[in-house]
Amino acid sequence: MDWLQALLLGIVQGLTEFLPVSSSGHLMIVRELLGVDGDGFLDFTVTVHLATVLSTVIVFWKPICRLFAGLFKFTYNDETDYVFKIVVSMIPVAVVGLLFRDQVEALFSDNLFTVAVCLIITAILLYLSDVSSRVAARKTSGSSGSSARNGISYWQAMAVGLGQALAVAPGLSRSGTTIATGLLCGVKREVMAQFSFLMVLVPIVGEQFLSLVKGLGGDAALGGGLSPVCLLVGFLSAFLSGLFACKVMIAIVKKAKLTWFAIYCLVVSLLLLIFA
Repeated sequence: MDWLQALLLGIVQGLTEFLPVSSSGHLMIVRELLGVDGDGFLDFTVTVHLATVLSTVIVFWKPICRLFAGLFKFTYNDETDYVFKIVVSMIPVAVVGLLFRDQVEALFSDNLFTVAVCLIITAILLYLSDVSSRVAARKTSGSSGSSARNGISYWQAMAVGLGQALAVAPGLSRSGTTIATGLLCGVKREVMAQFSFLMVLVPIVGEQFLSLVKGLGGDAALGGGLSPVCLLVGFLSAFLSGLFACKVMIAIVKKAKLTWFAIYCLVVSLLLLIFA
């Protein structure tokens, strides 16, 4: 991998981590298109994923600070309720990651056919959630909406968490699946715009930490032959493009139609099925 390939892959990761089109699937597609070999690619993906986590923290810095401030008042306030629901949403993916990680990796082979099929599933989820949210908006027009504290209940948080746990396959978008699941369960768009991004911070960090530990425990050296320049370029490009994509996605979830992303995922999947 040279620095230009690292730049392009970092931009792809930054843009697609927050857009509901699957970052892992697009990394695999672009990697194949650029002819990048697999040596050190795991370490590269860990690096660019951590970059997008950092961009999320920066975008949501004020809400995160408010949550921690409220949590350490040691009373059941709105912030504590919100944090507890985030913790509930992380239970399914924690179970999958800690107990069934090897089985999941074996179940989903690392090929573009899997990516194509999962992109079709992502497209269906996005379209259905868009239709569902529009119907719900018409029904609740003029009313106060959900009576649940913070706009999301514990069962809805668990449902969204189950959606995240299913989004382990390359091509099944993590952000798309969590947002779509929330909207299908009746959570309002503006609530999911923040909750879906905050709930994935700890799982993403944990997932990348496990990958890093696994890499360190192997025979290969960290980096797998990748130069520090490639890792740095990949990190910076993923971080900067992630800042842009995160802010854009917040606006999109609140107002725009997710059906356009569903169409995009469907087109990409069909191209993969035809040419891959």
